Amino acid sequence: MSYNNKLTLRAMVAALSLAAVCSAPAMAADKSVAVTAIVEHPALDAVRDGVKDELKEEGFEAGKNLKWEYQSAQGNTGTAAQIARKFVGDKPDVIVAIATPSAQALVAATKSIPVIYSGVTDPVAAQLVKDWKASGTNVTGVSDLLELDKQVELIKRVVPNAKRVGMVFNPGEANSAVVVKALKELLSKSGMILVEAAAPRSVDVGSAAKSLIGKVDVIYTNTDNNVVSAYEALVKVGNDAKIPLVASDTDSVKRGAIAALGVNYYDLGRQTGKVVGRILKGEKPGDIPSATSSKLELFVNTAAAQKQGVTLAPELVSSAKTVIKQ
Repeated sequence: MSYNNKLTLRAMVAALSLAAVCSAPAMAADKSVAVTAIVEHPALDAVRDGVKDELKEEGFEAGKNLKWEYQSAQGNTGTAAQIARKFVGDKPDVIVAIATPSAQALVAATKSIPVIYSGVTDPVAAQLVKDWKASGTNVTGVSDLLELDKQVELIKRVVPNAKRVGMVFNPGEANSAVVVKALKELLSKSGMILVEAAAPRSVDVGSAAKSLIGKVDVIYTNTDNNVVSAYEALVKVGNDAKIPLVASDTDSVKRGAIAALGVNYYDLGRQTGKVVGRILKGEKPGDIPSATSSKLELFVNTAAAQKQGVTLAPELVSSAKTVIKQ
């Protein structure tokens, strides 16, 4: 090989090495996912963590080949709208919206960037999609919809003689409005009534719960984000007034509810992450039908039962996946 040829070869190797170095940062962020939740509480945080872990499993790791951004609206719908506008302006490959208000803000903000909702009880009632089939739009996701007849069955197992069921909820949250309407109809078929207590803000949860003292035999809570984020205020009322608390969010049992039959929200996040991974790999969100989780888990807190004046049937305790004793 001539001297000139050797120089040419060295120049080519150097150029290739430089190209590799220059392209490394671009590869480190060749996909981007923006995630937002209406508020931070254990269930929604578990969804977020599940999405992130599943994406890593799918080959998209934050800081390596995935740009990951997360923002919470801190329970404020106005902030949720601001975050939605910012994320749309950033133009990520996918936006994940955790809980109904955040999902509604994003669906209103973009018709082109893929929006994947998670932790939304009824995406149809929330007007995220027209039905549960593939939407043909930029929206799909995973719902935490529960069969209410099983929730009523659990209420009866915890408080067999219950006739008046109290429910603290945010009337402005589509998730809760849908549940209240359906639960009211379902309870009436069992000779029971629903007593409502509105909590438009998280700070209203305690006072709303107090308004139910002397009016109800049990308080049931769905996955209302205001209520879940301030669950300790509800627990204090339940313990002080000896009103049993039954939840649909299993994390609420760890915080003082007697029992819950609900979705594992980390697993819901993993299921959502699979959908996000499919889109990052080239599928269109409009071709993927909305889905629900079929995995329900029963959590029981025997210490909470004692504080709230309830003696649980041994078979209920033995059938629980997790029993909390203190």
